Amino acid sequence: MSSPTLELFHRIADPQSATARRFVTDHQLEDRVRFRNLTYPEVEADWRRLGGQSSPALWDGTHLHQGAEAVVARLLAVVNLGRDAS
Repeated sequence: MSSPTLELFHRIADPQSATARRFVTDHQLEDRVRFRNLTYPEVEADWRRLGGQSSPALWDGTHLHQGAEAVVARLLAVVNLGRDAS
């Protein structure tokens, strides 16, 4: 059974977004995390529809985790718990 893809809403020039992107690449989660650049109107619309107010933000299919600390904590759970956690 495959785990759902996580969506990382980010801004290229934002240092906190860079922290979240770096965590994804450092922990080889590229196969699980879809990067969504908030520069694009359709991406921003999706982010706002999910309740987005700050970036980075990670949608796990149930909850939007906002801010670098929350995003990294959620991604750490993916790494530590067999690459899947709610």
